[in-house]
This record gives sequence, C-alpha cells and structure tokens, in this order.
Amino acid sequence: QVQLVESGGGLVQTGGSLSLSCAASGRTFSSYDMGWFRQAPGKEREFVAAISWNGGSTYYEDSVKGRFTISRDNAKNTVYLQMNSLKPEDTAVYYCAVRVTGSSTVRDITSRARYGFWGQGTQVTVFS
Repeated sequence: QVQLVESGGGLVQTGGSLSLSCAASGRTFSSYDMGWFRQAPGKEREFVAAISWNGGSTYYEDSVKGRFTISRDNAKNTVYLQMNSLKPEDTAVYYCAVRVTGSSTVRDITSRARYGFWGQGTQVTVFS
C-alpha cells in the first residue's frame, strides 16, 4: 500500500506559476514511475506528466510542454510539478499517482489505466 498527499494548489492569475508537491509513504517510492494527472469539471482525468523511477526520463502532455516541469526527490519520497505560464485551461484538480503496471512504452507511461494509489488531489484555478 502507498499513500499520496498532494499540496501546493491555489488560485493564480494567467501567466503565473504554481509548484505542486506529492509526498508518498508506504511502499518503496524510488522503485516506481510517478505521474501527474488532472481533471477539469465535466471532463475525464487526463495525463499531464510522468517521471521514471530514477528521474532519468520525463514525459509531458503536448499542451504543457515547455511550461511544466516534473521532478522527484527519492530521498524525500516526493514528486513535484512546477507549472509556469499558467492558462485558464490549466484549471483542474491535479492528482499524482504511482504507475503500477505496464511496460516502459510511452503509451503505457501516459495511460491512466496503468496507475494506482491516487492522491486526493489539489485544486488549481487560473483566472484571466
């Protein structure tokens, strides 16, 4: 079992920045790829970014490339999402999750179905 707690969400103006954190406890955090997903009202939860177990590889949804940066600190059992140049369409609840199944393909790494042990989410609201 693993527990995830997200923090760092809030209200920010267009063009602003936020830094999200996801603290993990339980299983060996450093053994797992981690991902960030988001869910806007009335929409399905979608992939945002992922990072390999050792931080050596990162993956991003196209709309956030160049604006968001995922990182991790295995010594602190924490994964981060730095969000810059925020837009109103980034408004959503942001969740972190552990990738528990699948291979090391981009398809599996970006698939919500491959992730388990979701956090409770943190709200990000971007106003214009």
